[in-house]
Amino acid sequence: MSQKDVKDNAFLDLIIDSIQDIKGKSIVQIDLRHIPDAPAKFFVITEGESSTQIKAIAHNVYRRVKSEFEGIEGRSEGQIGAKWVLVDFFDVVVHIFDKATRHYYDLEDLWSDGKFKEYQNI
Repeated sequence: MSQKDVKDNAFLDLIIDSIQDIKGKSIVQIDLRHIPDAPAKFFVITEGESSTQIKAIAHNVYRRVKSEFEGIEGRSEGQIGAKWVLVDFFDVVVHIFDKATRHYYDLEDLWSDGKFKEYQNI
């Protein structure tokens, strides 16, 4: 495993842990590295049960990444309606949906040629 893979794994593990802290549901990681012109190396997709929980998940992911990975730039979008909040760290994009919006956009199907890893709900 290369040094870059170790960094990717630690970064992704922190994101997953940050989502699980706030009880995000149905977490899926999609590895897009083998797809030409993919918008990121990884997508992490999860859902919350309310706009408050969705915002809390996004805030926790952003806060923990900024505190534990010095120099990482990122941005967040969708906080106002909180049906789909996106936290973009360039190589890793976190999508936090409400259940209906996740079903409607169905990113898992759209990126079905990626490599999937699912996480159990805590």
